[in-house]
Amino acid sequence: MAQIMPNFPLTQNAVPSTKVEISVSCRKLLDKDITSKSDPICILYICEFGSTKFLEFGRTEEIKDTLNPDFVKKFIVEYHFEEQQKLRFLVIDSDSATTNVNKHDYLGEYECSLGELVSQGATTSPLRCKGSTQNCGSIIVRTEEVLACNDVLVMKLCGIKLDKKDTFGKSDPFLVFYKCNEDQSFTAVHKSEVIKNTLNPSWREMRIPVSSLCNGDVNRTLKVECYDWDSDGSSHDLIGVCITNVLELSTPNSTFELKHPKKASKKKYTNSGTIRVEHARMIKNYGFLDYIQAGVQMNFTVAIDFTQSNGHPSDPRSLHYINNVGLNQYATALQSVGNIIQDYDSDKMFPALGFGGKLPDGSVSHEFFLNLNPGNPFCAGIGGVMHAYQSAIRSVALWGPTNFAPVINHVARFAAAMRDGTNYFVLLIITDGVITDMPQTVQAVIEASYLPMSIIIVGVGNADFSAMNVLDADNKVLSARGRSAQRDIVQFVPLRDYLTSGDNAMVQARLAKAVLAEVPDQFLGYMRRHNIEPPKQRLAPQSISSGPPMPQPSVPQM
Repeated sequence: MAQIMPNFPLTQNAVPSTKVEISVSCRKLLDKDITSKSDPICILYICEFGSTKFLEFGRTEEIKDTLNPDFVKKFIVEYHFEEQQKLRFLVIDSDSATTNVNKHDYLGEYECSLGELVSQGATTSPLRCKGSTQNCGSIIVRTEEVLACNDVLVMKLCGIKLDKKDTFGKSDPFLVFYKCNEDQSFTAVHKSEVIKNTLNPSWREMRIPVSSLCNGDVNRTLKVECYDWDSDGSSHDLIGVCITNVLELSTPNSTFELKHPKKASKKKYTNSGTIRVEHARMIKNYGFLDYIQAGVQMNFTVAIDFTQSNGHPSDPRSLHYINNVGLNQYATALQSVGNIIQDYDSDKMFPALGFGGKLPDGSVSHEFFLNLNPGNPFCAGIGGVMHAYQSAIRSVALWGPTNFAPVINHVARFAAAMRDGTNYFVLLIITDGVITDMPQTVQAVIEASYLPMSIIIVGVGNADFSAMNVLDADNKVLSARGRSAQRDIVQFVPLRDYLTSGDNAMVQARLAKAVLAEVPDQFLGYMRRHNIEPPKQRLAPQSISSGPPMPQPSVPQM
């Protein structure tokens, strides 16, 4: 057997795209045929990311002679949480075999975002007829996440009496799992961590999607290779190999002999150690949409930097400059992210915060409500947040310093009161400067990592944002005062990297994609770590105002 050196990028680190199945029905369509009923077809158009033009994605079959079609053909669409994917459903009455839409009778259309559809699961909406107020009937759209296999193998393995490979120590063993392909070749699908200097390792519990191991066939051949890790990464020593399958690996206390191919023919050779399954179980691999469609609420809060380094709002060079021509960088970031996230909020009432500002009463606050109304801090939709921001920038003096910890702790208080998986919180911080309370902010992020919460930071302007990479801990675990973050919950993006992407719509689309891309995985990381499954019955929409009392920052009663 040829030795395969496992110094390669492994597929478990890749983020698989999510596919959504869209089903369409219509009711009480217009009757365009004289001697019979209409023969409807539904055509789906999608406005691709970074574009303003709708392109045809696919068509259902034609159903003869009905005003209430239930189309059998489905649309399978790639779903991206971080993008606002605009959809248009066009219903026509087929009059001939031509694919030219203009050669058929128009029955109506419906526009929405894919985010709106998946957050509701099923929706019934009126069809709109261009240039007419006529009742065109209704369209029923249902969405469902498509998963090849919804199971995850959770197991803990240990090694017993492995061969010694190091001259001045024991072995540093790790495992590599390979799935068998149709042509009998093998593809690596998972790698364990390295356990240093031991012949009896006990690896951490592993969670491996069954679809990646065997595509749902639990009897499909798997190969497990055990290596002794070497620091150069190119010459790991093979300890031994065993052949098994998911069914055997999911059986607690199963044992597998490791055989080295070069030693197998020796008379006195028995094995190079054994692998034992300490415990194992199968669980469901719920996706992000399973939770959203079960009614789990995404709660969005924005926090805006009101420090002096932004420049006076009346100065055209100011990052807070407001005019009637276009959006400043703060408004661009707010609108980009808000337009996506609001699709997942049932009441679309958003609390908005400011920090580093001098309030009308002369006090400096690092946690004030943007609408300056502590009795009702909620803004109606992203439009309401934009209005509150534009009003606050005219009445709140820019001050300082740039402290993040207060607004992070503000949202964390709500997340701490709702750990049961019914709510998830996303905090968007928009800032222009270097954090002045970094130790407190690091501690706040660490504590928030144990809660159902994500933090998005958008840097505006041309400041040095290198310190933000400390918080966006993609390559190492954030730690302070002997306590480590449980999850990576911070995503930082400098807006300047996207301002050259074209027009404002393109800038907003690319920015939203960048800052929201990690949220679904962060969301699932919390749910899986705490063994929280989607609710069996869809949760009723709940306003956050019915949760714990809102904290009262230092804001004067207006």
